[in-house]
Amino acid sequence: MERIDTSTVAHAILDAPGWARVGITAPSSCLREDAALELARVIADAVNAPVSARSPEQSTLPL
Repeated sequence: MERIDTSTVAHAILDAPGWARVGITAPSSCLREDAALELARVIADAVNAPVSARSPEQSTLPL
């Protein structure tokens, strides 16, 4: 099982749309649910992204 990189998740949250980051604390349960789904989608996309798509500045180290 592959371990999820917390740095990738943190960057995904910060790169998520602002409405989703703010909406997660909204008083409306419908808005909170929509925001949570959007944050989950952004995080899942970041975690499942190919290594080369994560950061063009980051070089891949040989194992």
